[in-house]
Amino acid sequence: MDGSVARPRPMLAIGLRLLTAVVFATMGMLVKLGGERGVHLVEMLFWRQMITFALITAGLALLGKLATLRTNRIKSHAGRAALGGFCMFFVYGAVLLLPLAEATTLSYTAPFFAVVIAVTMFGERVGLYRSAAVLVGSCGVLVIMQPTGMGGEITAFGVFVALAAAAMVAMISFQIQDLNKTESPWSIIFWFTALSTPVFMMAMPFFAGAHDADTWLIIIAMALSGAAAQILLTSSLRFGSAGMVLLIDYTSLLWATAYGFTVFDREPSANLWLGAPLIIGAGLLIAWRERKLAIAHKKAEIAPE
Repeated sequence: MDGSVARPRPMLAIGLRLLTAVVFATMGMLVKLGGERGVHLVEMLFWRQMITFALITAGLALLGKLATLRTNRIKSHAGRAALGGFCMFFVYGAVLLLPLAEATTLSYTAPFFAVVIAVTMFGERVGLYRSAAVLVGSCGVLVIMQPTGMGGEITAFGVFVALAAAAMVAMISFQIQDLNKTESPWSIIFWFTALSTPVFMMAMPFFAGAHDADTWLIIIAMALSGAAAQILLTSSLRFGSAGMVLLIDYTSLLWATAYGFTVFDREPSANLWLGAPLIIGAGLLIAWRERKLAIAHKKAEIAPE
């Protein structure tokens, strides 16, 4: 559990990412179940962060790796924690406001926002491929937003919350990319939870409620699945590139759809099957183009002058 670069192991990375997709979908299902049983969003966020913080700290202590948490970039960690904590409100909020499959599909728009951020904040030039991908993905969002005859489950506000979550996830990816230059993955997770947990704790007296035993089991399972997903995600990126495992992330839609049908008795709408391929296809196009550009840039760096 240190910051060293692990030897690439593609099959292990894919296996870990498949498991990550299952756990993330399970967490979303449990968030939705908890919301239906009256658990406030702030409660869920507190337990999610506190349990992850406890597990990471205990694991590092047992392995004698607490010294790896020393950092000279506490301000950068604080900025990541502030945006990450705010983002979690929208990520969990989207799950509570929308059916699981639609909330999951809209989370796949994060690469589109990453392109927009690269242009507006970093002055990066975007060519035809990525521009077309953003356009196609936007069409997919519009398809999903259309009335479905499912009792008004797809609301404009719910879609806005999901898209805001995806935009913040894209911004956080740039923060983590910068932190990864000097910090270990475990340090990034530790400081995120260490700095955000006290904030949620201060809010708990205003939002915490009494719950029965079954509801507490849901809360604990949700928090544990969130912690496991974070650790699995970090581990998968130690053994394989983000581009290689991107396709695996989309399998979470299968699990979200299955949970929606079996747990919440909600069949996926026709609009989902029309919009999801547009969004997923556009995301894959962006990933393919990013990989091509990275290869070209690497060749240009090593080319003799």
